[in-house]
Amino acid sequence: MSIHEERKAPPSFEEGTNRRQKVRAAGLDPNYWYAVEHDSKIAKKQIVEVKFWGQSAALYRDDKGRLHAVENRCAHRQVPLTLGTVMGERIVCEYHGWGYNGAGELVDVPHTLFGKKMPQCKLRTFPVRVRYGLVWMFFGDPERADSTPMPEIPELEGENRWECVPVDFTWSAHHSLIIDNVSDFTHEFLHRKYAPFVDAKLTKLETVGDTVQLAYDTKVGRGKISGLFVDRVSVDTNSMELAYQYPYQWSNTDGKIKHWLFVLPIDERTTRVFFLFYFDHFVVPFTKIKLPKRVMRPFLKISNELLVKPLLQQDGRVTQGEQEGHERHWDAPVVELSPAVNAFQALTVRKWEEYLAAERAKKEQRELIRLQRREALERASAADAADGAEE
Repeated sequence: MSIHEERKAPPSFEEGTNRRQKVRAAGLDPNYWYAVEHDSKIAKKQIVEVKFWGQSAALYRDDKGRLHAVENRCAHRQVPLTLGTVMGERIVCEYHGWGYNGAGELVDVPHTLFGKKMPQCKLRTFPVRVRYGLVWMFFGDPERADSTPMPEIPELEGENRWECVPVDFTWSAHHSLIIDNVSDFTHEFLHRKYAPFVDAKLTKLETVGDTVQLAYDTKVGRGKISGLFVDRVSVDTNSMELAYQYPYQWSNTDGKIKHWLFVLPIDERTTRVFFLFYFDHFVVPFTKIKLPKRVMRPFLKISNELLVKPLLQQDGRVTQGEQEGHERHWDAPVVELSPAVNAFQALTVRKWEEYLAAERAKKEQRELIRLQRREALERASAADAADGAEE
């Protein structure tokens, strides 16, 4: 191929001919709760845009501190509501001042109606919750929101909760690349400077329902600086359990060092990631003395800036590089060696196939109902015509 010829774009999910091509085009089922923002970053009367797989929503906090989320458009001229303002409970379009309440209903048009009735407009809304310092949204069927469980992290709730300072990034990479990265420890070479895990050997791998469970024998937290604060006397840091609990990911080291990863698929090549690392305790270097709880939070903030973020930025760089590589070489031979990566990808592909099948079934059901109604109207019209002819 000439260097001047344009490469074809990667295939769609339906066009993919192997698992790698399919997983890199798969979305995530919207019928789960997704972390979208830090609760502390949304002030009263502030509006932020949230995107899920290309769908835009306006998330805002009203003047009483309550959060609401509506589709990001004014029903009048389709102007994004994120350009607007918040007045009381209402989100108000910047263009003509049309105001919508938290239920997405048009409740105010401040200009003349020219003798017409108030338009009956209603925007789609999204269920919103706050948990673990994060704002969560449900982008699927709203009737399923209450019955759909959120991730359960008991260590981050209650009076004796562990300290946690979430960190987040937005990476130009498909969500499946990130799941592959955080759960597959064959990439320890990348982190040789920080050594979060060393000499990893896969000891368990199984898929149970919608969860891939795995474990490694590995030396955890052996960095030159971070390793000084790990309590190796009371914590077994020679193994780690992990899971891809669709669509979330977590790890556990001896019940004392844990993390969760929540991905927000913005579009086909952009993902926002929220990492929650939390620890039972740390020790004062070269002693067995536990750090006092009152210093844990400032310690974690410093640790995030000096150690955690630089380490995770390494993952960001390579997953973004892998995204660019996939877009250029999507048809290259598949040479994946890790059975764990194969399992992650198989789960993502299966869940997306199930979601698409369910959506097709709903569409077919709606079409069937529409046809039945039309046929009933035609029969009624024919009966009326026959009655008229007899008269």
